[in-house]
Amino acid sequence: MRALKFAGAAVAAVIVIAALLLIIGVPSGFLTSQIQDRVERETGYRLTIKGGTKIGLWPTLNVTLNDLTLQDPKDRDTSNRLTIGSVQADITLNSIWSGKPKITELKIVHPVLYRPLLRERDQLPNASSRSTKSGTSDGDNVTIDRMTVTDGGVVLSNLHDRVENHIDGINADVRIGADRHVKITGSARAGEHPLKFDIKATAPAAPLERQNIPLELTLDAPGSLDAPLTAKAEVRLNGAIVMINGVTGTLGDATFNGWASVDMASKPLVKLDLDFQRLDIAMSKAPADQSGSQGSQPWSNATIDLNGMNYVDAQVRISAAELNIGQARFAPAAIDATLAGGVLKCGFPNLAAYGGQVNGQFLIDATTGNPGFAMASDIVGVRALPLLQSAADFDKLDGKMQAKISVRSYGMSQRAIMSNLNGTVFANFQDGTIRGLNVAQMVRNLTASTLSGWQEGKEQVTDLSQLSASFRIDKGQAVTTDLNLVGPLVRMTGTGTIDLGTKQLAFRVEPKLVMTTEGQGRASDPLGLGIPVMIEGPWAQPRIYPDMAGILDNPDAAYAKLKEMGKGLFGANGGGLGGLGGLVNGLGGGGAGGNSAGTGGGQGDQLGKLGETLGNLFQQGMSRGRGIPTQTPPTEAPAASAPPPAQAPNDPAPPPAQQDSQPMNDVLRQLFNR
Repeated sequence: MRALKFAGAAVAAVIVIAALLLIIGVPSGFLTSQIQDRVERETGYRLTIKGGTKIGLWPTLNVTLNDLTLQDPKDRDTSNRLTIGSVQADITLNSIWSGKPKITELKIVHPVLYRPLLRERDQLPNASSRSTKSGTSDGDNVTIDRMTVTDGGVVLSNLHDRVENHIDGINADVRIGADRHVKITGSARAGEHPLKFDIKATAPAAPLERQNIPLELTLDAPGSLDAPLTAKAEVRLNGAIVMINGVTGTLGDATFNGWASVDMASKPLVKLDLDFQRLDIAMSKAPADQSGSQGSQPWSNATIDLNGMNYVDAQVRISAAELNIGQARFAPAAIDATLAGGVLKCGFPNLAAYGGQVNGQFLIDATTGNPGFAMASDIVGVRALPLLQSAADFDKLDGKMQAKISVRSYGMSQRAIMSNLNGTVFANFQDGTIRGLNVAQMVRNLTASTLSGWQEGKEQVTDLSQLSASFRIDKGQAVTTDLNLVGPLVRMTGTGTIDLGTKQLAFRVEPKLVMTTEGQGRASDPLGLGIPVMIEGPWAQPRIYPDMAGILDNPDAAYAKLKEMGKGLFGANGGGLGGLGGLVNGLGGGGAGGNSAGTGGGQGDQLGKLGETLGNLFQQGMSRGRGIPTQTPPTEAPAASAPPPAQAPNDPAPPPAQQDSQPMNDVLRQLFNR
């Protein structure tokens, strides 16, 4: 009886233990060493399992490994490794008895691949140089139906440069069919840019090396690509080199073809040659502040990070039957670029654009913490408006454009780059317009008041035959001495400086207008305003005003110029004044006595302001220019009927200023009927 009791108790204990093992799994620490040896023997990498291993029996047979690290035992740099939170393999029981294990699902949780960023290409040990067994190992008998990756990541770092980049949130579902068809779908996040991918491939029988693998790819990366990309290619593995041949695909609705390769032996070397039917590149525009336009906002001080250019080399050729950059159109186009040692050189020979040609090259040197930039370009016969609008968001100039640009700079922000700019720029615009501005009207309005801003209007326009200037740029200061504008109604020359870093203008220009009431069609030499004009302040809202110092420096010349203007306005002998009596008498009494059929009152007010402004201006200029103080007008005007005071015999003669102002008054009376 006692023996039966012991036997019954033993059976009950076995049942309880078996039930517990079905639920919590069998501790399998004894398997750890065998697994580690097998991995190192097959791959040459050392596997460390810190979290232990267990075998579960419910709901199916499964093996779970926790806290794994896979790395090269000969590599002392721990930045090159793979860590995995856990791996679980669900295995069918009958496949184990048959000696061909079948994994129905392999679950990989939180894998993170750590790769070093290298500045120079070297001969670091890699997997391709190892002697591995293939085609005869037992691992070839293992089949996997499905594999899932949850919360994966890639960390690219350089400890010396203190650089670390992340690709996070990698989730993937891999399904492998019996005919070796592989389908991979998933998503990831690179910084703030999400991406989704869908890959289809057909895996050949082992070994995979030097066998063509047909592959189809669909990639949607809104932060990096303007449209979804689909492509087909044949991939071949040759050691550490991935060769991608026979590439065909579409980017949006435009087709492309070409080839590529990636050498992953040490520092990646990417080679790419693609030909597009049409390539669209969107130009992102910085949002303008609600208080003003983009031109009124200072350059950004945000850091431009180009350090990643040091960790990859590339040789790229892109050609397109049509290249669209923003709103600019180039057809055809070809761009060659090389990136080596952190220096990018890009050439764009003979881009066809809007009836002209654009060619040149630019360089970016990111080898130091303060990157350098250089650009040289020739633009010949190109329509200016779409090119300037897409490249610089500038829509005020149109016409045939010719330009030569040779500039260089350095800096880590927009403001620093513009403030450090050096070089030369020449630009010439012909047979075009200045949109939104009426320069002739602006100059005429200066006779009444100082202008604040460019007086822009959607309907205003200035026709121009030619606008040209050459600039010499030194530390962000662009200086010109040959600004020249020629148009039907306005001519203007000038000199000045543009502070590119602070967006400030300081120009002194000499405008000349066709100041005649006979209309803009009259063939007549333009007449100068007689007054230099200053344009100063922010380039989006400058202050425009007559240069008083220019008048006082040479009052006699200003006086002669005023008489010249009178001839242009009213005829050589002032004969035009009779028909415009009412027009110009508006200075004193609103145009009484004028010809009712004469020119409109608006022009009378304008000419009245012109006469009053110039009269006071030149009288003061003549007096101050000759060292005579200007007489202060009385606070209360004398009665009209009061006779002038008699002069005593011994009173001193009137000041010379009274005498010198008499010719000026005579001219003003002749000009403006005063």
